[in-house]
Amino acid sequence: MPVKRDWIRVQNWQVLLLIPSIRNSFLRVFLEDPEIPLDNNDAERSVRSFCVGKHSWHIIDSKNGAAASAALYSIAETAKANNLKPYEYFSYLLEQLMLYPRNNVPENKLAELMPWSDELPDRCRKLKTR
Repeated sequence: MPVKRDWIRVQNWQVLLLIPSIRNSFLRVFLEDPEIPLDNNDAERSVRSFCVGKHSWHIIDSKNGAAASAALYSIAETAKANNLKPYEYFSYLLEQLMLYPRNNVPENKLAELMPWSDELPDRCRKLKTR
């Protein structure tokens, strides 16, 4: 038994020695691409309201409810990040998705429905104030 324990200990040390070199390449990505932020404050800020509100939600008492909530929240935050009105975007999205059978939406139509698409109607877009 001690042989196996020593082998595990050696393997753990080898893995620990490799981690800095593996992570180093990921940690330096922001140096190569100026569009990548130095921190994740925007993501943290957008999640804050979700974390505060989740205590009063009763749909998250199952894995399916949590997955549905996460998907809807992700779509809403992506819409906000692309200067869309979330309610109007969801309304338009549901109107368009009802035209197709489940899981049978053509890829070109999906591309038109994405929050960053230029083909979304003006009613989904926030008015530019400046």
